[in-house]
Amino acid sequence: MIVSSLCLRPRCTMASRLLLLPALLLLFCGSVRPISFQLSPNGRKCLREEIHKDVLVTGEYDVSEPHGQGQVRLKITDSSNHILYSKEDATKGKFAFTTEEYDMFEVCFESKHPAGAGRAPDQMVVLNMKHGVEAKNYEEIAKVEKLKPLEVELRRLEDLSESIVNDFAYMKKREEEMRDTNESTNVRVLYFSIFSMCCLMGLATWQVFYLRRFFKAKKLIE
Repeated sequence: MIVSSLCLRPRCTMASRLLLLPALLLLFCGSVRPISFQLSPNGRKCLREEIHKDVLVTGEYDVSEPHGQGQVRLKITDSSNHILYSKEDATKGKFAFTTEEYDMFEVCFESKHPAGAGRAPDQMVVLNMKHGVEAKNYEEIAKVEKLKPLEVELRRLEDLSESIVNDFAYMKKREEEMRDTNESTNVRVLYFSIFSMCCLMGLATWQVFYLRRFFKAKKLIE
């Protein structure tokens, strides 16, 4: 994430974070470009993305017409293999779901081509996914709540600002977790180093006394 790479440094103050808000507004408000790729017969391609908790995710897909009896299956799962959306004969459509936990989500397109049907050309798959503020339909919200154009833009900016604040809160939490992990690791390394030194000193002392008794038994020393 671009934001995390900019604001996880120790010298990144609140003032510098506030200076990033205009850039973030432009980043989030920019148009979302769809992803397109070629899917070979009996091939499988998956896209993964990390998404926060309680975030609306929407998507549109368009698969080119298959040649012969082949078809494409679309399946969206989380890291626990829970199916969030599934379509056996996916040609063109939309999907939407709301995340329950921060997780890694996987969108898979799988081509099923019958054997003996000959060589078929690759199919073009176009996928356009949106989440968070991008996924909300503000035109529909304006119709339901009877909002004016200026009120709709204010609602959009309010949601965008809330999303940015939540991202900062998540990064702060991750930074605290990483700091706690580093401190815990440093303490364990310190204790292990002390234990190793004690073991080495004990082994050296034992070797001195053992060799002294051995030499005395051989009457090499008094």
